[in-house]
Amino acid sequence: LVLFRDDQGHPGLLGLHCSHRGADLSYGRIEDGGLRCIYHGWLYDISGRCLEQPGEPAGSTFHEKIRHPAYPCVERAGAIFAYLGPGDPPEFPDYEFLRERPPEQMDIIKRYHECNYHQANEGNIDTSHLSFLHYTNISYGGSAGQSPAPATTINHRGARPGLETMEVERLAFSVRGARVQGGWGDKRVYSVTEFVLPNLGVFSNNNLNVGQDEPLREHPGYTVNWHVPIDDTHHWKYTFNFSTRGPIQGRRGRDQTEMVDYKPVRNLSNRFMQDREEMKDTSYIGLGADFQLHDKLITESQGPIQDRSAEHLGALDTPVVLCRELMLQAIRDLQEGKEPANVVRDPKLNHLPIVPLRAVAPLDINWDWRAFRYGVPQTAGV
Repeated sequence: LVLFRDDQGHPGLLGLHCSHRGADLSYGRIEDGGLRCIYHGWLYDISGRCLEQPGEPAGSTFHEKIRHPAYPCVERAGAIFAYLGPGDPPEFPDYEFLRERPPEQMDIIKRYHECNYHQANEGNIDTSHLSFLHYTNISYGGSAGQSPAPATTINHRGARPGLETMEVERLAFSVRGARVQGGWGDKRVYSVTEFVLPNLGVFSNNNLNVGQDEPLREHPGYTVNWHVPIDDTHHWKYTFNFSTRGPIQGRRGRDQTEMVDYKPVRNLSNRFMQDREEMKDTSYIGLGADFQLHDKLITESQGPIQDRSAEHLGALDTPVVLCRELMLQAIRDLQEGKEPANVVRDPKLNHLPIVPLRAVAPLDINWDWRAFRYGVPQTAGV
């Protein structure tokens, strides 16, 4: 495929090889309302129509018989989306994070990953790893290279029996997993992450204080990791951060890791330059505070395609199991000619709620995170 903008700025996605003699159109010229092949001058617009064939005689209608492969594009939230399916495209999904908003309330980055897209996507809903992988002494008020806590705090950090449980909810096109932490004082913490068909992982950027915050009319903001396959063993990870309350505070590690062509300098070839001294008193993983780099190391360490037949899933892995069941059901539906549940053809039904949460609730409140929806008082689940 070749992605380009015509001379009016409209995005177009065409088959890579010219319909004439197969030349690579990514070397073409942007001119005269489309993309012109530099081999013989055939000109294509963003819909795949052939506008000109300079080598044909005057009055020829041969160009009208050419329909080059083309895919309709939509530009939203700083990204370009294309429909590659059969027939007319469905409604563009009305996810809250893709709605138009001021640029300072949206931040998008991408990174190259050397593993199958789905194992990286599963890492988003495998939230029990948060007790280990991403832990740094900064959580205790320190900074990189300076630990205010003894080394044993780093070495022994993590979930303990009875203090962390997992609750799940399976919906038509998503799985919500709630990692529930208790026993840390007089509070219980709910970290609700959502897997959305077919390749999105969603988690909250904000704490909700149960019983204190006023009802919110819309989600204050969250992060989406969108894993797009390149082939079976490589993918792009697009990360969307958005806020409805104002400018995004911080850029979630964008500047923490040196990148070349969207590829971190710390990678598999150099074992991510893991620092064992840092592991003693600064970070659990020895890679600094860039969570995205942590996730990249772990999911790529599983191999180009993880051998799931060799794994042994436990009590906190229920969201991963339901995620796989949902994917398998979607595959069966497609094989039977059915569209996935979040493919919408009727504009009136184009409302696709995503509700990731991070909530802190007093232990004496029996809060039901499944019943919570923005715009509904927080006491609804008590």
